[in-house]
Amino acid sequence: MNAVSSISQIAGLMADPKRSAMLWALIDGTPRPTDELAMMTGLTSSSACAHLSLLSSAGLLRLEARGRKRYFRLATPQVGAAVEALASVQLGSEQGRQATPAQLPMSMRRARLCGDHLGGEMAGELYHRMVVASWLEGSERRLMVTEQGREQLAAIGVYIDALPREQRGCVICHCCEWSDQGPHLGGSLGQALLRLFLQSGWIREAQGTRALQISALGVQQINRIARVPTLQIG
Repeated sequence: MNAVSSISQIAGLMADPKRSAMLWALIDGTPRPTDELAMMTGLTSSSACAHLSLLSSAGLLRLEARGRKRYFRLATPQVGAAVEALASVQLGSEQGRQATPAQLPMSMRRARLCGDHLGGEMAGELYHRMVVASWLEGSERRLMVTEQGREQLAAIGVYIDALPREQRGCVICHCCEWSDQGPHLGGSLGQALLRLFLQSGWIREAQGTRALQISALGVQQINRIARVPTLQIG
């Protein structure tokens, strides 16, 4: 199947508001039973089953049998990324209106995978702190890591000189995703930090979703990165 045909078929399946609602209800990776999805979308059980069957046959959903109940979840993280990307697009008549962060499940707003790097509010906060702490400098579209930034990043196990030379200047990523409309750390630096966080056990991936789970130690350690000391008066 070529790309145009694939887009057309998937778009056709998602065009139905009830099926779109089902996909969005599953965006956080939590498996949900048929009757719950029927209730959430205002369908009868038989109608819900028909829609779920179409989505499953197309490879967008995965069925999990648990006793007598049938549970559904998004088939792959890529399906979730596609659904979320479509949900974040604003039509011409909607331009200028701010997207509502609360529409994205809380489990995905704080930290999630954004391609091969960290996304979500945590990634936006890290980016902002590194700029304020003078770890990064340059234009917003192409930031460079400063000497101070190199030293501080090396102290936590991220070595800029070990990154591919052609990627060292591309350290941020602009993604118009619900909870992080501004820039967040991407590129080779974003990839390196994601690897560090995963290897350190500060965050871990949740099966079947882009949501990332943050450990108590992870919250503590990540919050220390590029934290500017509070000035003491007196």
